[in-house]
Amino acid sequence: MEKLPKRKPNRLAEYDYSQNGAYFVTICVKDRHEILSVIEPSEHHFVGANFVRPQDDVRPQENRPQLTAAGKIVESEIKKLSVTYDGVSVDCFIIMPNHVHMIIFIHNEIGRTQFAPTVSRIIKQWKGSVTKQIGYSIWQKSFHDHIIRDEEDFYLITEYIQNNPANWEQDCFHPKKEG
Repeated sequence: MEKLPKRKPNRLAEYDYSQNGAYFVTICVKDRHEILSVIEPSEHHFVGANFVRPQDDVRPQENRPQLTAAGKIVESEIKKLSVTYDGVSVDCFIIMPNHVHMIIFIHNEIGRTQFAPTVSRIIKQWKGSVTKQIGYSIWQKSFHDHIIRDEEDFYLITEYIQNNPANWEQDCFHPKKEG
C-alpha cells in the first residue's frame, strides 16, 4: 500500500489563536477559479487612507476589484464578523478574483474566555456562511495565516493588501503564475 504524504501543519504549534492580537489571513478559492472579482483600471485610487486623483500621485494607477455576486456575498460576510463575534474586528481586507486577504483583530477586554473564538473557528464559520448563501462551497481547504507581531509588520501588511490589486499580474495566486 502506498504511503500518503503527511500534510504540513498550517498553524504555529503551541500558539493560542484566541488570544488578543492581529492576524493576517488569506483564504483561497478552490482551484484558483476567478469568481470573486474582476480587476479593472480605475480613474481614481487610494494612497494610504486618502482618496486622491491620479495626477496627484507619482505611483502608477492602481486597479480596483469589481466584485461579482459571489464577491459581494464575501464582502457582506466580512463586514458581519465584528457583529457576529464580540471582541473581533476586521481592520482591512481586499477581495481579489480568487482569494481574500484580511487583517482580523481579536481584542477581548477581559482576556480569554472559555468560548473565545479562535482564528480557525472564525474562518470556518465565515466560510460556512458564504457557502450557505452561494449554495455550494467555493473554498480550498484551510487558509494561510500570519501572526502580526508589531506595528511595522502591521503597516507592511496593510500596504500589501492595499496594493494587491495593482500587483495582480505578478501575484502568486494569479492563474498565469501557476506551473
